[in-house]
Amino acid sequence: MGTTDLQALAAHLAKRGLLARASNLPSPDEAPTVVCGADCDSRVVAPGHLFVCKGIHFDPAYLTMAIEAGACGYLCDERLADRLASIAPTTPALVATDIRSSMAVASADAWGHPNRRMQVVGITGTKGKTTAAYFVRAILDGSQEGSRAATMGTLETYDGVERFVSRNTTPEAPDLWRHLAHAADSGLDMVMEVSSQGLKYQRVEGLAFNVAAFLNIGVDHVSPIEHPTFEDYFASKLKIFEHAQVALINAALDPAHIAQVLEAARGCARTVLFAADDQPANADVLKPEFHASDVSAQADGMSFVIHTPQWQAPAHIALSGDFNVENAMAAVAITQLMGCSKQQILQGLASCHVPGRMDVITGENPNMVAIVDYAHNGMAVSQALSTVRASYPHHRIIAVFGATGGKGAERRFEMPPAAAPYADHLIFTEDDPGPEPVARICAQMAQATPEGTSHETVLDRTDAIAHALDMARQDGGPCVVCVLGKGHEARQLRADGPAAMIPDGKLVRSLLSNG
Repeated sequence: MGTTDLQALAAHLAKRGLLARASNLPSPDEAPTVVCGADCDSRVVAPGHLFVCKGIHFDPAYLTMAIEAGACGYLCDERLADRLASIAPTTPALVATDIRSSMAVASADAWGHPNRRMQVVGITGTKGKTTAAYFVRAILDGSQEGSRAATMGTLETYDGVERFVSRNTTPEAPDLWRHLAHAADSGLDMVMEVSSQGLKYQRVEGLAFNVAAFLNIGVDHVSPIEHPTFEDYFASKLKIFEHAQVALINAALDPAHIAQVLEAARGCARTVLFAADDQPANADVLKPEFHASDVSAQADGMSFVIHTPQWQAPAHIALSGDFNVENAMAAVAITQLMGCSKQQILQGLASCHVPGRMDVITGENPNMVAIVDYAHNGMAVSQALSTVRASYPHHRIIAVFGATGGKGAERRFEMPPAAAPYADHLIFTEDDPGPEPVARICAQMAQATPEGTSHETVLDRTDAIAHALDMARQDGGPCVVCVLGKGHEARQLRADGPAAMIPDGKLVRSLLSNG
């Protein structure tokens, strides 16, 4: 069954000033061409879908494949229009003035605005998005038999129909709206991590979040192909409030940024504050409605007391670090705003497991502990290692990590200084080098390492982890090996494409059991 038709899509784009021209549309006295979806990947096109032709490297053969699969028409920009018209001269075409905005508007229409049939949560921040989303998911899923939560994020996409390892934290608009439609049809709510790229490039245009959470802000993703400056990165993050009914904001944000965040949220119907304690950095002017107290580290995670406007109760999470209490409190606020009860929230927090996040691994040697965590920027590395140092004050700490190539170039210069105050030895290695040589990235990390900090480079990641564990064994005393950056991931992104790798946690467990 269709949700719209090509003529209506053209009219809507024209009304928004997004349509340059249209061709091969049915005349007013002909039956409309029904549209029941939109795709930008020719491999998933179904009959009655609009195919979006985009990208510098778009191959016209993709359009041919889409038409053969049943696409009812296509959307493109002026750059591709003439070329595609020569390939598909009789196929209905919508030529856009702005392909990104047009793609978002057309996709929402084509998939029938499924967000109107569900609750949608958006979570953004430099770090913590995945953990907060997993807490929300655990609470929602525990509130009834079976799943209640669909997810789009860094680790996984699940929409009630499809489940796979995510390629983008926030997918392109046609894919995003397909997942929303699947979730709505499956009776699920959607919990989304919303990236700065997703916001900057209009992937969520037209989508309204019932709750949009802003966790934190730090320098990340600043590069020629992502955000040219921190200001651009921050401004992109703030765009989430343009889509929000309720703005949920961390009251402990850096005082230099909190005013800008609050100003950006002024257009929302309601602003709610949360914090990991009752005296956040801005406590003199901001009083969080949701906060924690009596926070304490335990051998198996963190314990604290939750305070909400309606109730308070002791809680426990199986993740270490005050920053994870912060992520948990964001989830408490989100789910209570969604209508979850105290019991549902407490049970969900206690049962939540986040793959690759502060995963503590031990073997037969009581002096050796390994921790695998996804920390992959300076801010996250500092928080992860400071937590490890506080939890293991008498242990030697060896940290193994790398930095991405081709994007996020600032990470290679920020992560070594962030790790140095807490680790006794740093080992630099491979972490999604992309188009750059691993040796060059590691050399730059070594140059950014504070003077006097013990460090070395082992280019192969498997060898680097094995070397760190060997060092811990040879040391003889209590030692923690922290393997950072990849978490659960099973591939390295290299110049010639993705290459399979053993996930860090699986590798560490194997090496500890065999050693």
